[in-house]
Formats: sequence, structure tokens, C-alpha cells
Amino acid sequence: MKIDGKDKRSLWFEGGRLKLIDQRKLPYSLEIFVAKSVDNVVFAINEMVVRGAPAIGAAAAYGMVMGSQDIIKTEKKLQQTRPTAFDLFYATSYMKNAIEKGICPLIAAEEYVEGIINRCRKIGRHGEKLISDNSKILTHCNAGALATVDYGTALAPIRAAHAKGKKIFVYADETRPRCQGLLTAWELKQEGIPNSIIVDNAAGYYMQKGEIDIVIVGADRIAKNGDFANKIGTYEKAIVAKENSIPFYVAAPESTFDQSIENGSKITIEERNKEELIYVNGKRIMPEWASVKNPAFDITPKKYVTGYITERGIIKK
Repeated sequence: MKIDGKDKRSLWFEGGRLKLIDQRKLPYSLEIFVAKSVDNVVFAINEMVVRGAPAIGAAAAYGMVMGSQDIIKTEKKLQQTRPTAFDLFYATSYMKNAIEKGICPLIAAEEYVEGIINRCRKIGRHGEKLISDNSKILTHCNAGALATVDYGTALAPIRAAHAKGKKIFVYADETRPRCQGLLTAWELKQEGIPNSIIVDNAAGYYMQKGEIDIVIVGADRIAKNGDFANKIGTYEKAIVAKENSIPFYVAAPESTFDQSIENGSKITIEERNKEELIYVNGKRIMPEWASVKNPAFDITPKKYVTGYITERGIIKK
């Protein structure tokens, strides 16, 4: 991805340490979080220094490098961080198998991360064909390079369409409570792609007005039947898109598909800390008596999905 005109990745391994763009600080400041141990990686995943299923998987792969002397303990620690994102489990399993086969842990991790980046690049190439000139695109959450190390999933086709000279405009859902739409807008600004942030509840308004031509979102886990988990609010967008006859696509690499579960009802939904709703930038915005709930994801049934944009192409079923 571009940051101030320079190519950058959202995370990388250097000198035995994992370095990550601290997504808690963006877009107000660009700071690097340095993980020196497995526990530091666990903290980074738990506290959303790094977020986005593929990027979480990449961070976990490097975490397995740091804890390769006791891979069973390390795998367990990392898998206990965030239960919904399948890439986390895919990556730790990949690393465990590689280390048990005698492959150098760092080599295995680098190959894993390069594989994720290449898959996202291909997602962009395939998905770009779905975007017509002068399209207005809706996204939800952030599924860009920050969430995937580079290129993105939902943003990869958008970037590819822009690179081909297509005139496009992106509506980025705010995506409360973490406001990840702001990260999407920041990435698009770096690429020179026109966009506007909208509050989550404005998406239906723009769909009804005919201002949205296509919806593209990422995913954190996709069940065998096509049901998928994504950031809270995705389900609503899918229903409204169908009601307004707007194509709704899910962009995700193979590492997000969980063939071990039959449908979305089997996906564990993470309940995040209530303080994410109660506080904004350290300032309390709700009274003491307020009771809140904070599910991080919801499940969208396959019947609302037009197709899945993968590294292998566009899957309709």
C-alpha cells in the first residue's frame, strides 16, 4: 500500500521482532508497535494493534516463529486471542505443521505471508472485472492493506479498478464502534481514490437513492455452505442490498474458508469489551447507568451473497 507516496506493508519481521503499524493510532498518527515476544503478539491481536483476519493470521505466523521452541504452548496462546477470524487458526496450524516437518520457522512464516499477499493481489485482479467505469461502491469495516498486510480483500478490486483508470467513488461505512471506515478512507486517500465516510445507518439511504452500484466486503470466517462472519453490521447491509437489487460480493482468500463447519450457526461470535462503546478516544460518552453489549461480528446467510471473490476467481456457489 502507499503511505505518503511510499510502498509499505502493515506488518513485517525484522531483527527477530515483529513490527506493526499501530492501527489504534491511525489516521491521526503513524506509529510502529514492536512485538518482542509471543506475549507482545498476543497483546497486539487482542487489543487491535493489528486487525483484519489475514493480517491477524500473518501476525500469528510470526508469533509462532518467536515461540517455536514450544509450538504447542505458543499455538494455544495465539488461538485464544480472537475466536472468530479463521485465518488465525489457519496460520497457526500451517506454522505448526511446517515446524514439525523441520522447516525453518522464519522461512515458513515469510512464505505464508507472501502467500497471503499474492492471494490478495489475485483477488484484486479477479474482482476488478465486476467494477464498471463510474461505479459507486459501498464497503463496510476495513478490508484493505492494513487488514491483510498488503493490497486488501474488499479494497483490492477497488485498487485494481482505479489502477486501470476506471472512475469510481467509494462510500465507506463508519463501522462503529472502532470506526474502521476511517481506516478505509485513509487508505483510499493515500491511493487518490475519491471517497466519503458515511454513518453505518446511512447505507440504506444511499442504496434506496440509487447511489450504490455494488457492495464489496471482506470476511473473517466463511462456512462450508457460504454463510460468513464479518464485522457487525454486515448482515444489515446484505439485506438492504438484496432489497434494492444491488450485487453483494464477499472478497476473501482461501485461508478464510473454514471447511470444518457446515453453516454460520457454528461460528463463534466474539463479544468485545464494553468500553469500546462507552469511551471514545479516552472520553466517556455514556452515563454510568448505561448497559451495553458489543458483539464484534454478525453472520450473513449465503442467500444474500451474489458471489465470493477469491484468488481462484469469482465463485457463485
